[in-house]
Amino acid sequence: MFVTTAYVLSATAVEGAVQSTEAEVHTETGVPHDAGHADVFPPFDATQYPSQLLWLAITFGAFYFLVSKLISPRIGSIIETREARIAGDLAEAKRMKDEADAAVARYEQELAAARAKAQGIAAEAREVAKAESDAERRQLEADLAKKISEAETSITAIKTAALGEVSSVAQDAASEIVSRLTGVSVNPGEAADAVNAVKG
Repeated sequence: MFVTTAYVLSATAVEGAVQSTEAEVHTETGVPHDAGHADVFPPFDATQYPSQLLWLAITFGAFYFLVSKLISPRIGSIIETREARIAGDLAEAKRMKDEADAAVARYEQELAAARAKAQGIAAEAREVAKAESDAERRQLEADLAKKISEAETSITAIKTAALGEVSSVAQDAASEIVSRLTGVSVNPGEAADAVNAVKG
């Protein structure tokens, strides 16, 4: 690389100017050092207060404008939307609760009606069964009375027939006994009279 004499001289001059400037500049703040001025932090410098207050007012005004015109209306609309949604949800929940209460009331009413109907059907079935049972019992009693009457009539007839045969058998037996004991034949009429006299 080719370096000219003019370039070297200009570079030397620039380095000298930089060094002289660095000697005059404060090393910590980068502000030129003034021997007659005390080192004060700029926000605490009383000479800077008017400009700081001005910028504070400008910044506060801009922030207030931003909040009042942009942020606050959006937050308000979001809150209103959420309130409307919550109110709608509460109204829907109340409507559903009312429907559920009405359904429960209808169910209980239908259940009570079904129970009453079932009790009526059971009572009617009991009455029908009782009537059928009474009718069947009366029929059985009538049949039994008829059979008892027929049996009594049959027993009476059998008894009468048996008694008639007993008299005849007694007459024959009496005639046979007298005939064997005495050797005398007994007249059937006399045997009948003797049997009747014993029965009487």
